[in-house]
Amino acid sequence: QVQLVESGGGLVQAGGSLRLSCAASLRTISNYAMGWFRQAPGKAREFVAAISTSGGRISYADSVKGRLTISRDNAKNTVYLLMNSLKPEDTADYYCAAKASYRSGDYYLAKDDYDYWGQGTQVTVSS
Repeated sequence: QVQLVESGGGLVQAGGSLRLSCAASLRTISNYAMGWFRQAPGKAREFVAAISTSGGRISYADSVKGRLTISRDNAKNTVYLLMNSLKPEDTADYYCAAKASYRSGDYYLAKDDYDYWGQGTQVTVSS
């Protein structure tokens, strides 16, 4: 069973920054495509960013392009989400997800594609 633990959330003013981390209880995450999703109160969980196993291919939701950056350190079994220029509409619970993948270039945008999920970390952006 894969466990994913998110950290780094908190309260920040609009325009501020946060860096979320997702630590995986795996010998290696090298064979897992990873993603970040978020869920605001009363709304469905939505895609934020995805990264392929090697880190060579990345995709972002249009709403976060240019402000959020996904990255991974396979040696540390950790995936990151650097969040800059935060807006009140970024307020949500942020979830890390993992999908076993043996093709280095694949990434996944749909939440139903993912096999494992973390418990989430809350991000609140005040105006």
